[in-house]
Amino acid sequence: MARDLKFTRNIGIMAHIDAGKTTTSERILYYTGKTHKIGEVHEGAATMDWMVQEQERGITITSAATTAFWHYKGDTYQINLIDTPGHVDFTVEVERSLRVLDGTVATFCAVGRVQPQSETVWRQADKYGVPKIAYVNKMDRVGADFLAVVEEIKTKLGAKAVPLCLPIGAEDKFEGIIDLIAMKAIYYDANSEALVNYELRDIPANMLDEARTWRDNLVEAAAESDEALMEKFFEDPESITEDEIIAALRTATINMSIVPACCGSSFKNKGVQFLLDAVMRYLPSPLDKGTIVGTNPNTGEEEDRHATASEPFCALVFKIATDPFVGRLAFLRAYSGKLDAGSYVLNTRTGKKERVSRLYQMHCNKQNPIEFVEAGDICAAVGFKDLRTGDTICAENAPITLESMEFPDPVIGLAVEPKTQKDLDKLGIALAKLAEEDPTFTVKSDPDTNQTVISGMGELHLDIIVDRLRREFGVDINQGAPQVNYKEAITSSIQHREVFKKQSGGRGKFADIIVEIGPADEGVTGLQFIDEVKGGNVPKEFIPSVEKGFKSAMSTGVLAGFEVPSLKVILKDGSFHPVDSDQLSFEICARMAFRHACPKCHPVLLEPIMSLEVVTPEDYMGDIVGDLNRRRGQINAMDSTIGARIVKAYVPLSEQFGYVTILRTISSGRATSTMSFDHYAEVPANLAKEVIEKSGYKLSDDDE
Repeated sequence: MARDLKFTRNIGIMAHIDAGKTTTSERILYYTGKTHKIGEVHEGAATMDWMVQEQERGITITSAATTAFWHYKGDTYQINLIDTPGHVDFTVEVERSLRVLDGTVATFCAVGRVQPQSETVWRQADKYGVPKIAYVNKMDRVGADFLAVVEEIKTKLGAKAVPLCLPIGAEDKFEGIIDLIAMKAIYYDANSEALVNYELRDIPANMLDEARTWRDNLVEAAAESDEALMEKFFEDPESITEDEIIAALRTATINMSIVPACCGSSFKNKGVQFLLDAVMRYLPSPLDKGTIVGTNPNTGEEEDRHATASEPFCALVFKIATDPFVGRLAFLRAYSGKLDAGSYVLNTRTGKKERVSRLYQMHCNKQNPIEFVEAGDICAAVGFKDLRTGDTICAENAPITLESMEFPDPVIGLAVEPKTQKDLDKLGIALAKLAEEDPTFTVKSDPDTNQTVISGMGELHLDIIVDRLRREFGVDINQGAPQVNYKEAITSSIQHREVFKKQSGGRGKFADIIVEIGPADEGVTGLQFIDEVKGGNVPKEFIPSVEKGFKSAMSTGVLAGFEVPSLKVILKDGSFHPVDSDQLSFEICARMAFRHACPKCHPVLLEPIMSLEVVTPEDYMGDIVGDLNRRRGQINAMDSTIGARIVKAYVPLSEQFGYVTILRTISSGRATSTMSFDHYAEVPANLAKEVIEKSGYKLSDDDE
């Protein structure tokens, strides 16, 4: 018999940096009996932070999934829990986790309150329509204020936060919480290692009035989502039962009209069990999320799938990871049907069949083999050939494509090269694996500099990548700053005669051409070659060689050796020798003509200009515009949206290295930017001189 999905919770823990996500996850694992020792982040012993880099830095880098069980009101609930990173560089991990979760616990620091990164993850949860419970952590710290955080959730995030409890005491006097539904005080023993480390008592007399006020507020919020309850509330608020309040709050949480808020101190083992009960009470099961809508790839029609094992199978691949022992793991969220290990599925992106040889239930980086996966579950699969993040896999006879995920483009690059020859092949394999795991990490080879340039979401992101290359893949690399891809152009025309003559005993070499060299016509890229030779002064068979010579010369300009993207050459006249002239002579002659004539055509250096868009709160507008002006930026437009301003500008790429970090500093992490290549423009003379000197390029006549 298939298990009842109403006892399943697919939840994530999201928050800004240092709100206590991983500490809370560790307590959840302990109190559910999944682990028997509490792992601490500051000791580098957290179960959920299993990567070496995470343990050293005390931060979460990759989202870790686990499964635990919680007993609530006589029923056993299965929790599929994902702990997500807080750092903006690893935003992809939050994005893809939220795409497949049914509910999330938004964690806040009771002292730091609503941080900029809280706004980012909140927006991401709203984007995928994920209901939230707010958990205010660190109530034991100096300056902790639960109700101030609740107020900030309302003002900064625009959500209706409703307290489910009140703290008893604060800071070092934080003893427990008042359950506003049961109207009982829960006192915790921080030193107890028992799974039930609390006792229920009566509410302290000095807090009774406050508790009644907030309970009325809670009942009213619950009644707003239920008309029958509202009538009861106006007639006799006391007649409303606990179960009625819970049912109404649950409905309101799932339709995202309210956010229940509770508090605690995860580090001091206070409030975690209450939070777990709240997750069971208010967050949706896969059944509450209703149907999942997808598109039939054959017909283009919309199709529904229900969260039941009897329907055709469909699942979304939300993450690819590489494990040293089992190989490539694909993390799946099953939305409908049932999949047995060893069976075949259809990948709708490629249209090919894939075999899933083994299925695992994940516990961080450990795998527990399972026989099958059913609708509503999260698991990892092994054995496939070509799966990527965002792919839909489904039953072969019932194809469906689910909505995928969008990922931001990388914003910062770094040049890398292997230290030894033997590292060369290893580097290619390692980078390909990392790029497969992380959609925000890209690798490209720069044809101009022959550099391998890796790009990511921020300096920390690339730092972690380089660290993983060394440790996981054993690749030693040198890293340097990426180079700006300059180009060269000429601005005026000149008529030039080039004679190439070489006599070395026997047959010599001879070519003579008269050409006009100048900028290409507007809109033309590459070599614009025009043949105007009359009377066969330059034989027909040699003319393609002249064109070939100019074409090859354009790859190396005369100022600093950068490419010349466009050029116009008119071949006017010339002469030849019946014995000494050949195709190679005319090709060399053309290259020499390019070298000798271009310095007289007022050559200039061109640099890539990026189109930059910055979204920022109004407060930081002046600083951001001032900073762009210092970067030789040209402001094009300023638009307004709800609660933010959008600045559009053209900025040279050479001025943009490290910009993301600077922008975060200026705006306290609240502004975001997107950048894309727009066009090439002339470099100011003083800067051009620097670039040319730096390149160390010398024009030589050694063309053979």
